[in-house]
Amino acid sequence: MTPKEMWQAYKKINPKIGDDIDAWAFGDLADELADLVLRGEKTATASAYELYKLENEPLPQAGSFDVILDSQDRAVCIVEITKVSELPFNEVSAEHAFKEGEGDKSLAYWQQVHQAFFTECLAEAGLEFSQETGVVLEEFRKVYPLDQA
Repeated sequence: MTPKEMWQAYKKINPKIGDDIDAWAFGDLADELADLVLRGEKTATASAYELYKLENEPLPQAGSFDVILDSQDRAVCIVEITKVSELPFNEVSAEHAFKEGEGDKSLAYWQQVHQAFFTECLAEAGLEFSQETGVVLEEFRKVYPLDQA
């Protein structure tokens, strides 16, 4: 299903979402992480704050809706963003790490994987990672499809 097709299907249920579609995939692990969202195991994500500034891109907003894509740009599900915050990397909580649903869901695993990921992404932009690097934390809930029984 294309993002537009999924958006139109959900719009029949929730007309207030409007016509502007924001669709994105989870980097190198798009299929695995989209599946975790679809199953309800992943209800949060994190990104490097500096990259939003560098690309002059607005931060995600609570109450907005996004189409989650797989590695082939096919729509997997739609989420509603419920909370957005920004913290230094070294202040991200174990609770947030658990909500990301990856690996063993521990803070140690989250830190290891995200430090490597942020280091690489920031380096590509000519920036350096540190423990104080700003991280944009998003929490969301899957709103479509309604049931995956």
